[in-house]
Amino acid sequence: MPTIILFDDPTIRVQLLPFTYTRPVSAIRCGIHKISEKWSLWLDSAVSYQTADYLSAAFPLVSSPDNIYINGGLCPDAALVEEIKKLPVESALVSGDDILAIRSGETWTPGMNITHYEPQHYSGSFTLIRNVWDIFTFNGEQIQSDFRKITENRTSEPLNDPFTHCYNPENIFIESGAVVKASILNAENGPIYIGKNALIQEGSMVQGPFSIGEGSVLAQGTKIRPNTTVGPFSKLGGEVSNCVVFGYSNKGHDGYLGNSVLGEWCNLGANTNNSNLKNDHSNVKLHSYVSNALVDTGLRFCGLMMGDYSKAGISTMFNTGSVVGVSVNVFGAGFQAKHTPSFSWGGNAEGFAEYRFEKALHVAGDTVSRRNVTFGAHDEQILRSVFEQTQQQRDFEN
Repeated sequence: MPTIILFDDPTIRVQLLPFTYTRPVSAIRCGIHKISEKWSLWLDSAVSYQTADYLSAAFPLVSSPDNIYINGGLCPDAALVEEIKKLPVESALVSGDDILAIRSGETWTPGMNITHYEPQHYSGSFTLIRNVWDIFTFNGEQIQSDFRKITENRTSEPLNDPFTHCYNPENIFIESGAVVKASILNAENGPIYIGKNALIQEGSMVQGPFSIGEGSVLAQGTKIRPNTTVGPFSKLGGEVSNCVVFGYSNKGHDGYLGNSVLGEWCNLGANTNNSNLKNDHSNVKLHSYVSNALVDTGLRFCGLMMGDYSKAGISTMFNTGSVVGVSVNVFGAGFQAKHTPSFSWGGNAEGFAEYRFEKALHVAGDTVSRRNVTFGAHDEQILRSVFEQTQQQRDFEN
């Protein structure tokens, strides 16, 4: 089997900020798994990353005399996997202007001319995560795809709680150690996947498609609407609809979160809410890191995009189509700004100041250590690089 390398398309990488400040494109979670985990499962192979230099120590590249470079935003399916497996050496799988995969014995990087590769034109449909809103837009179908792949030829653990009611129980899969208490699980319109050692507490109501990762918790009385993913070691409460939480993040209290994406190590204080629909029902506009301006998402529903290590104080209100960068501490009265730059401290009404890097670093390290995870030199180096990259945003907007 050739060596699998997942590459960051430079255009897509910028369009997926703030999430790609701290990870390669393929480390984004959509569905049950990260994109990288999907490819590893489908190809039964380890994967490595071709990404920004400052991320490469944490996400290393491993190459060989025979490499398949796969677009990091591309989600696998049976037809794509078949085409990629049979891709000849020194050829490129393309669809229009999109490079889906390249097989080569030589080093290849995005931006290099591909004219000397034999083109293989792919005419099938495919799912490519190009924009931040694609993460939640495609999440339901990706939950279903991942569910089929993860559960094939496997048997679910039994649900033994007599006070939990299931609709379409054959579409519910429970991993070992998971606990469900006095809840309603409705898998009539999509599967429900409950990860290892996850806990769904009393009075929770869950509509599929839904996924909850290893060690995560739904607090008492949580209302989960369709197409929602909770990554590993997270806690959710309140009402959540069509959202993706990458992992290690908390929204443990009441409040509404809809059509939104939270990175890792985020925390939303009690009664934090977001709007996901404009009063005039027009398309939602979202801050673009490409143009540094608002762009039309083409969507009626779009909520909050929050980068890693960011936190919101109690009763924080986020407007329709809000973007919060990396390592932000946002709080205060009124709706927050449509874009809060990385390493900002404050609120729209109170004003913002720069989040002192050493203080932000200390808080990030403490946040991670509370989950018994090591905050290492690579993590510090990534945050330092993001702080430097985003300096101009803070100078310009504050």
